[in-house]
Amino acid sequence: MSTANRLKHMTQNSIWIVTNDAEPVTGEGQRGWSEEVRRRIAGFKEVKLPVAELEQKMGDFLQVVSRLFKQAEQQIDPASEMRLEEVELLVEISAKGEVKLVAGGEAAGKGAITLKFKRSDSR
Repeated sequence: MSTANRLKHMTQNSIWIVTNDAEPVTGEGQRGWSEEVRRRIAGFKEVKLPVAELEQKMGDFLQVVSRLFKQAEQQIDPASEMRLEEVELLVEISAKGEVKLVAGGEAAGKGAITLKFKRSDSR
């Protein structure tokens, strides 16, 4: 296999993830603010992850989320005429390839993927 083909094959089988392991900047007071920013910037790192591993972990995550919302929908009293129409999730991929659900306020300042699911049928 030529070098160009090997590089193309490697690119298709892996993906680069940029993460930041530094603690969030608190914004408390003006003193030391530039040091906090430098620390945050220094915390960025690039990690190459196997696509197959990421696909498996995302698939597992989506199966669990699907079960949770299916169960929630089954708990709704049919007489209430309510139904789940749409679900929007913020998801983060860690440097280890872990797929994590991001809770409300924790999404600030982070790069998260928004997954938006809408009901396809019109019951």
